[in-house]
Amino acid sequence: MTPNSAINAICPYYTMFPLSFPLRVLAGRRVPRGYVADPFCGRGTTNLAARLCGLPTFGIDSSPIAVAIAQAKLCNTTAQRVVRAARRILSDKEVDFDIPTGDFWKGMYHPRTLQEICKIRRALLEDCRSDSRKVLRAIVLGALHGPLTKTIPSHLSNQSPRTYAPKPAYALRFWKERNLEPPDVDTLAVIDVRSKRYLTDDTVYTSGFVKLGDSRSSDHYPPIGIGLIVTSPPYYGMRTYIPDQWIRAWFLGGPPRVDYEQPKREIQHASRKTFAADLRSVWKSLALRATKSARLVVRFGSINDRDVDDVGLMRDSLRESGWKLTTVVRAGDANVGKRQARQFRLSNSNPRPEHDFYAVLA
Repeated sequence: MTPNSAINAICPYYTMFPLSFPLRVLAGRRVPRGYVADPFCGRGTTNLAARLCGLPTFGIDSSPIAVAIAQAKLCNTTAQRVVRAARRILSDKEVDFDIPTGDFWKGMYHPRTLQEICKIRRALLEDCRSDSRKVLRAIVLGALHGPLTKTIPSHLSNQSPRTYAPKPAYALRFWKERNLEPPDVDTLAVIDVRSKRYLTDDTVYTSGFVKLGDSRSSDHYPPIGIGLIVTSPPYYGMRTYIPDQWIRAWFLGGPPRVDYEQPKREIQHASRKTFAADLRSVWKSLALRATKSARLVVRFGSINDRDVDDVGLMRDSLRESGWKLTTVVRAGDANVGKRQARQFRLSNSNPRPEHDFYAVLA
């Protein structure tokens, strides 16, 4: 980890680019004055990069999971305060909470661990205003599922992937075939370990905030001057963010089951034309808030099950958007770093190339 960047790993989220990408953009030629913005902020990598550079930042995303993770990266607190907040919640006998039932939940968590998770969930749903509680929320999101360890537990669940939530039917078969039982994990101990891991450095405070919203609508943007946008929209055809994160969505107030309904705030994928038009709405909304010298940097690619020209699609979205495309640079492929398309790449297929697009106000 580079200094002050440990918190970037607070919760895995596969739709992301590496921290080095926005840091490289910010370290380039003089950054225009104004906020560093990301209209598809995901887990807040651009926002954290701006903070590390002492720049004001704004992010917006349609996923409550992404927003919760990104908000934690702009908080000012310590590991001791986060653990103290968790201890107070767990020791509060007045917290009234529900516990999900069914074979999956019995196989996923030990009864005591699930009770502690549900207690923290209820408390944070009622009050998550303080920085310590926001960071606690992100820490628990990152600990909800992951691999079993032979030493100190780092996750709260039975054997599971770290990045995405297991589907119930598959998970039950997997555990039964291997005789795997959920471990009796001390939730507070896991929070303590993770807090010390991710809050190892003092971070200089900069003005910044992240909100849940629809980046296509100019009404969802605050009245700020945006000088630089560094972002990576969802690739055409990628629309399983919430189903793949359904346990984290439950922790944030969603149903205790997989929900495949597409949120209305998300970019539409019905057709290439619809997708490009939705992206164009985002670029137009940003142009309304941009300073005269603003710049736009977009990383974009494609996934294997959608045969689309990503360069042509991005060019189409930028037409009549208020932005003028100046440069297109190949940015490697999905095997390089943590890229969106990598999660969907078939083992016997060639990795898809990705590109960085640079634009200025028209």
